[in-house]
Amino acid sequence: MDKLARLCAMIDQTNEFLGKFAAWSAFALVITQFGIVLMNHLYSEGSIAIQESLTYMHSLLFLGAAGYTLLHNGHVRVDILYSSLSKRRKAYVNLAGTLIILFPVLFMVGFYALPYINASWQILEGSTESSGLHLVFLLKSLILLFVVSTFLQGISVSVHSIIVIAGSGDLVEGSLGEKSQ
Repeated sequence: MDKLARLCAMIDQTNEFLGKFAAWSAFALVITQFGIVLMNHLYSEGSIAIQESLTYMHSLLFLGAAGYTLLHNGHVRVDILYSSLSKRRKAYVNLAGTLIILFPVLFMVGFYALPYINASWQILEGSTESSGLHLVFLLKSLILLFVVSTFLQGISVSVHSIIVIAGSGDLVEGSLGEKSQ
């Protein structure tokens, strides 16, 4: 169980890093948007590439931080009975939700996204605008970042749940199903 707990810690650290990296894209997004507004109002100039960069940063923010959000229990959940459950029963709910809902959804997203992403890479798809960013293939690849980071965090949630169910909850940092402080 100790090795599994260490594996979970590594996954958690990876998603913690990805989440913090993605959070900086929010700062960059605001600064870039401010720059676009200044360029438009002060100089009556615009740049399609800079405007398109907002889409890239926005995508990185949401797709790159999905695993981080799962790590910190930030995804929306319908909490009718869950908050009153014991730690062990929460672990059962988390394990079932991960296995029955999260993993199949991620599998479907990945399965249907791969040909789409592959086709984009084969032609090194770029912007439809001549002066835009010619990195659409990288933008589409963020879908895989979402799938992989969220899948890894799902593994961590599942293993954490199994550790709690097995009665070794002292190996798990924090409480399952409760927002991290």
